[in-house]
Amino acid sequence: MARDYMLKHKGFPGRLPGSDYQFVIRRANPKGVTPLKALERYKDRKPADKRADAAFMKALWEHFGEEQFERGNLDAGRLSWLFGREVVPADPEDFDPASYEALLQIDLRRAMASFPEIFAEGEDEEMPDWDDMWNGDNDEDMRD
Repeated sequence: MARDYMLKHKGFPGRLPGSDYQFVIRRANPKGVTPLKALERYKDRKPADKRADAAFMKALWEHFGEEQFERGNLDAGRLSWLFGREVVPADPEDFDPASYEALLQIDLRRAMASFPEIFAEGEDEEMPDWDDMWNGDNDEDMRD
């Protein structure tokens, strides 16, 4: 039976710091749930888009790890950039892409291949400091 509320993931970052790349939504869409769908990530995507993907993947990993998690208030657009690759349905047989209650999980093998800097143990230098990056310290990366 469907709940009449959307799970809000307490402590999950709301957006990529200093940007308009949102990670969560504030309230359920009154027009209906936006379905998850795998979006193609082309090699010529902007560096800022790639950083948003990596930051979102890092947040998912730090918040949920290898455990299953409910979609809840996670942004469908941001999830769709990872969906079908690094983030997959926990139970493909019983998955509803248009449900806030849909269970997901990180496909660790694929996530490690796509975002090795997130999973490198003891190599924090590999992962950029997102606050510094968006506060002008890496401006050369921002020109697109």
